[in-house]
Amino acid sequence: MPGSVPDVTGRDAHPDEDHYLVGLDLRGRRVVLIGGGSVVSRRLGTLAASGADIHVIAVDPTPTVESFPGITVTTRAYRPGDLAGAWYALACTDDPEVNAAVVAEATERHIFCVRADDARHGTAVTPASVQHDRLNIGVLASGDHRRSARIRSEIAQGLLDGSLGTPSQGSHPAGVALVGGGPGDPELITVRGRRLLAAADVVVADRLAPPALLAELAPWVEIIDAAKVPYGRAMKQEAINDALVDNARAGKFVVRLKGGDPYVYGRGFEELAACVQAGIPVTVVPGITSAIAAPAAAGIPVTHRGVTHEVVVVSGHLPPGHPESLVDWSALGRLKGTLVLMMAVERLEQFTEALITGGRDPQTPVAVIEQGSMPGQRRLTSTLAAVADEARGQAVRPPAIVVVGEVAAFDAAAGTLGRVGV
Repeated sequence: MPGSVPDVTGRDAHPDEDHYLVGLDLRGRRVVLIGGGSVVSRRLGTLAASGADIHVIAVDPTPTVESFPGITVTTRAYRPGDLAGAWYALACTDDPEVNAAVVAEATERHIFCVRADDARHGTAVTPASVQHDRLNIGVLASGDHRRSARIRSEIAQGLLDGSLGTPSQGSHPAGVALVGGGPGDPELITVRGRRLLAAADVVVADRLAPPALLAELAPWVEIIDAAKVPYGRAMKQEAINDALVDNARAGKFVVRLKGGDPYVYGRGFEELAACVQAGIPVTVVPGITSAIAAPAAAGIPVTHRGVTHEVVVVSGHLPPGHPESLVDWSALGRLKGTLVLMMAVERLEQFTEALITGGRDPQTPVAVIEQGSMPGQRRLTSTLAAVADEARGQAVRPPAIVVVGEVAAFDAAAGTLGRVGV
């Protein structure tokens, strides 16, 4: 064929339009990678997920490769015989002669081998791949790796947003998924959370669950409002538990959509326990908690090298001194690191007074982030002594996160570090 290049097997090497796509069962089987650079780093995750017995041989493996869990790394150059016992091999060095030698040995041993620097001269190629809802999808594009990667990304996005392979009603097994929706921005839900949400028959949604995600649901999906308005109307927890159990028992797939993370002041474990006791299968999908995400969205790291070695997340739903409170406010006052107060806006003055009484410097920087990660986000920066008055004056309302500590004065946009006013 004009323009073809003879390969080590003696046949013409064509682009990968003539390759045969197949899935390999590599569980417990020896896979050898020669080389330890960025190409190997990118392959290790999917190979490890397949259950392969992975052996890397490299002169100078990167730290990522060297420390990758569950694999064997040998630090030396490739030697003939290194592929003995392998089922699959990858030649990934930056030396074409070494890669050619690896392919030659693999061919002699009847082992399929990927050659990373010149796919035409290997005996296998790695497709651009994506995994979604128990599907493994591979794309080959006649040697055009940029095109295959682009098409793979488009397929992945279509599966994720539901434009491709939209789940039909009742397509998911009955059960319950406790899904953390993140801090408010609909793009900050996890990939798994969004996929399960798209498959739901019933969604039991919190007030702080990203509302834009509900707008994406199919028209047949039932939405149950489980909002708990601060100091106002609230669906009782027992009623929420019953809604999860009853709908799952009726053969429906139920997603309990929460703001933040289900286990960070979200009563997620109570709901899991209710389902388990009723014999309902439950999946827990962690979410990005607003305790970390809201400060980050406002330019505040809750930790910073040389500034704070601790982060304490505290619930403000009960005031200091309340007989049911489990918080030792005097101990918190003695801490030097970062405090993140959730549900604290309505009693901010009581909390700041308790911290100052406990020993915290009244001039400690404090930041209040309202509607973190959402379009209405705003940030108030003050001090422990003054923040309650200033928050009241600016009519700060929930949802809001309060950050106490030196990092509260950081301003990523301005590139400044240090105390308020410095």
